[in-house]
Amino acid sequence: MMYLSRLFVLTIAVLGASFAFAAYPDKPIKLIIGFPAGGPLDQHARLLTDKLQAVLGQPLIVDYKSGAGGAVGAESVAKSAPDGYTIMLANTGVMVINGALYSKLSYNTLKDFVPLARTAMQPLALLVNPKVPANNLKEFITYAKSRPGQVNYGSAGNGGISHLVPEMFKNATGLFMVHIPYRGSAPAFTDLMAGQVQFMAESIPQAANYHKQGKVKALAVTSRERNPALPDVPTVIEAGKGLEGLKGFEVVGFYGFLAPAGTPKDVVAKLSDAFKQVLNNPEVKTRMISQGADPAFLSSDDFAKFLTSETPRWAAAVKASGARMD
Repeated sequence: MMYLSRLFVLTIAVLGASFAFAAYPDKPIKLIIGFPAGGPLDQHARLLTDKLQAVLGQPLIVDYKSGAGGAVGAESVAKSAPDGYTIMLANTGVMVINGALYSKLSYNTLKDFVPLARTAMQPLALLVNPKVPANNLKEFITYAKSRPGQVNYGSAGNGGISHLVPEMFKNATGLFMVHIPYRGSAPAFTDLMAGQVQFMAESIPQAANYHKQGKVKALAVTSRERNPALPDVPTVIEAGKGLEGLKGFEVVGFYGFLAPAGTPKDVVAKLSDAFKQVLNNPEVKTRMISQGADPAFLSSDDFAKFLTSETPRWAAAVKASGARMD
């Protein structure tokens, strides 16, 4: 009788655990973005959330927590309950640049989060205000060199890739441009279009949209190959042919989703599989490519390995650029 009683308890426990897994998610999932609405991360989230909600059977509620190059949002997620109901969409800056850039950072990507999925590789475009008298990269370099300290470049905030790439470009070309940081891409773009800043490096989905409207001029893309969203715009390597500093200039960012460390493995697996299903959707792939991003799914384990290898590479880039934030 005692044996049967124990067997009954064990069976109930197993069934309870199975039911708990099957029930996830049984309420809305909060998606944190560490930048203001309207920027490239927001655009990427909007591309995926409808399909994700259909796969998971629960709504995704986007919550914008901007500040400190995405660190404010990342810290809030790191401190959230590891139950799968708070996740984060992050970019290269949040995941692998901030750790090398900030002397005091409130989170450690490799320790405080569990990767869910890498979703895209993201080249950038080098942009100028339409009134800048330069129609290609070499003309812009000549223009900026003749005006040291008079050309401003905007970024989505200190420490992000839109800050670091122009610093790398400055070092490669010997330019002296002044950095104007903003709280996100949207206000930076507003001032680029208005001429308050003359130069910017930004992810292609947003850059291509404004370029096609004639509100900015795209001079080059930072990938090794031309991008389908801007097929007539050369790569930096092409556009800078003959300039030694730009000979191998290739910088491609990435997007991915993370959850707080300690999130149960079965929940991580379910979320990772949901992203895989969404990224295999032909409509999502087509829209992502047309916007200028490359669908590039990595599972949780593979994304963890990728982040481990990318972190020292970007730390070296930060050190070479001389950029530092406190």
